[in-house]
Amino acid sequence: MKRYNTAIVGATGAVGQEFLRLIEERGFPFGELKLLASSRSAGKKISFMGREYTVEETTEHSFDGVQFALFAGGAASKLFAPAAVKAGAVVIDNSSNFRMDPNVPLVVPEVNPQAIARHKGIIANPNCSTIIMVMALKPLYNISPIKRVVVSTYQAVSGAGREGMDELKTQLEALARGEEVTPKVLPVAKLDKHYQIASNLLPQIDIFMDNRYTKEEMKMVDETRKIMEDDALKVTATTIRVPVYRSHAESVNVEFADDVSVDDARAALEKFPGVIVRDNPAEMIYPQPLETSGKDAVEVGRIRKDFSIDHGLNLWVCGDQIRKGAALNALQIAEYMIANEMV
Repeated sequence: MKRYNTAIVGATGAVGQEFLRLIEERGFPFGELKLLASSRSAGKKISFMGREYTVEETTEHSFDGVQFALFAGGAASKLFAPAAVKAGAVVIDNSSNFRMDPNVPLVVPEVNPQAIARHKGIIANPNCSTIIMVMALKPLYNISPIKRVVVSTYQAVSGAGREGMDELKTQLEALARGEEVTPKVLPVAKLDKHYQIASNLLPQIDIFMDNRYTKEEMKMVDETRKIMEDDALKVTATTIRVPVYRSHAESVNVEFADDVSVDDARAALEKFPGVIVRDNPAEMIYPQPLETSGKDAVEVGRIRKDFSIDHGLNLWVCGDQIRKGAALNALQIAEYMIANEMV
């Protein structure tokens, strides 16, 4: 079997660690493995598949001989992706740096694999919430064109990285001891004002923009149109941070051009790769973040008619933000390229 030298940039973070777990679980055919991070993490030791690796500082010279450069997110790709491409690597990037670049494919392999062939060295991984939503939208779009989507998200603190997860844990422990908490990370770490997430909901993910939507909300709008290759698709989003460690949930309202029955929607979703339908109201069966955490599939339930419009359905969708919403989707892009001899 041919093997591919692989670099993980941001190897010590939550997504970087998930890359390693998935590479082992899925038997990804890596050759040499480079674990890269910032200067703060350089020198750390990571044990992986019986070998100890030393984390190296990411530089422009880190990518010699590398076929796949998996970027976990943040500013690193903006700094080092061009160097990786120049060295001959295919960059698969989890950050928002290149997603809306018209020369960079924005890919969910089950949804728009054809876009991969258009890459010029960089392939963008969509926002986690967008990935989870389009996994449910695509099989329905195949039945009838979608005119409008209204989505409200309930996003786990994993979306804010390890710091978000640590803050929820610290706050829950402090509240259990009867102590006050001092928020330092959420809703946005780089802002001066923070709010408690334990026993709370925060209707802000990322910074507010001039149109009063958050950056996260506009990512869902713009990225969905690009992935679905439909600039006429109307999307509006409200994104909410909830006190859940892993796995995002979304309430999705879909308006179609034609009538789509619940049975037809269910059948299409059941056949779609990477989707599991969990929908039995009589038995109180529906997707839950707790049950989708650590799982690869996106789960869909609460499928029902929207009686307020002519051609509408309501869905409840859950998926693990760190896996399908980030590391798994990126690794699947690499796997697709290998399977189709594109690298």
